[in-house]
Amino acid sequence: MKRSFFAILFGLTMLFGIGGVANAAPATRPNIVFVVSDDQGWRDIGYHDSDVLTPHLDKLATDGIKLHRHYVYPTCSPTRAALISGRNPSRFGINVPIAGTSKLALPTDIATLPEALRRLGYHTAISGKWHLGLRPQVGPRRYGFISSYGYLHGQIDPYTHLYKTGDRTWHRNEQFIEEEGHATDLITDEAVRVIESAGDKPFFLYVPYSVPHTPLSEPDRWTSMYIDRIKEPSRRWFAASITHMDEGIGRIVAALERTGKRDNTLIVFISDNGGQKSWHRIAYYKGRYADKPHNVLANNLPLRGWKGQLYEGGVRVPALVNWPSKLKPGKLDAPVWILDWFPTLVSVAGGLVESKDRLEGENIWPLLTGQRQPQPRTFYWNTGGLFAVRHGDWKIIQNRKQPKKAELYNLADDPYETRNLAGMYPNQLAHLRGILGKQRQLDP
Repeated sequence: MKRSFFAILFGLTMLFGIGGVANAAPATRPNIVFVVSDDQGWRDIGYHDSDVLTPHLDKLATDGIKLHRHYVYPTCSPTRAALISGRNPSRFGINVPIAGTSKLALPTDIATLPEALRRLGYHTAISGKWHLGLRPQVGPRRYGFISSYGYLHGQIDPYTHLYKTGDRTWHRNEQFIEEEGHATDLITDEAVRVIESAGDKPFFLYVPYSVPHTPLSEPDRWTSMYIDRIKEPSRRWFAASITHMDEGIGRIVAALERTGKRDNTLIVFISDNGGQKSWHRIAYYKGRYADKPHNVLANNLPLRGWKGQLYEGGVRVPALVNWPSKLKPGKLDAPVWILDWFPTLVSVAGGLVESKDRLEGENIWPLLTGQRQPQPRTFYWNTGGLFAVRHGDWKIIQNRKQPKKAELYNLADDPYETRNLAGMYPNQLAHLRGILGKQRQLDP
């Protein structure tokens, strides 16, 4: 049963997602800059009427395409695994963030986005957070990155660059190093260095920032602008960290312009999951943040829910794609998700993926260029304890511990998930349960 469903899945992927659309890609291989923020909520970006200042991201959004319904996974590692592999992270048992002492890692024998681009002649580089293998032996270079810089673990002190338990994790090419400076600045510095040293070779630059993930500590330059703007101190730190990151993104764009690469560079920006409500730990980071509680952090309104949950606030994030010389400004309302970027970017780079790669997303370049109308799609989430499927406009959420109970929402009529329709539409509920069951059969 599992094998036959895989065959159907791959066939549909080739029919509707990847196969036959490479001719829609530009003739010249573009540079690709893929920026990911960490725990940035729906309302935590300027163009969503936020109290957070993000002028550089706002300009990229104005000049590019706002992805109004971009879906990810509700926590860090799963979203990153989906981007790198093009497959649902639960296929590898990655349902939650990989823990600090875990030997779990993304398998090294699968197709990956950086490896596919490397084979197309790209220089592939990462500057920032990895969180798909916490040991140097399963660092980014095992998955197709030629150069790697940043940190392997899931969270760090922005100044000491140590993991919450005190472990070293800051590295260059999987060799631990000591450096001074704020993590946001160091990640940006490396991204700029990659751009300036690229020469004429196309590059894929993956920039997963550490902010606004906790713990937060920002220079006065960034916190001072929020003293009269935001009342809650921890929300000020949160906002300041995003504005600091935004300035870094502005520096990356400036480096592209300065080196004459801007017109031929595709930029994607997303958050890795919905925003976190609050955080406070006494023992972590040797107690450095014990007296600095992060009581108020993200803002996901008007969406429901937080990081770690399968409501829209946990899995629908601010996102944009920008390439002024190729893409007209606008907003894409069609649902897309993190799994789509593997086939899309490979296609834009002039390559093709194969059915053996088992990709589960689709090439959205024809949607971005207006060459194809959106079709109903199926998205699936598995956090280990919770499951969800979005199929067309309908969404089901089910708890492993209460399999007979479920939440059913029509996102077209109720995008903020205020009315559970499970009791009113038993046939629709049964239909989505069937889809959910087939997806679960594909997980180990």
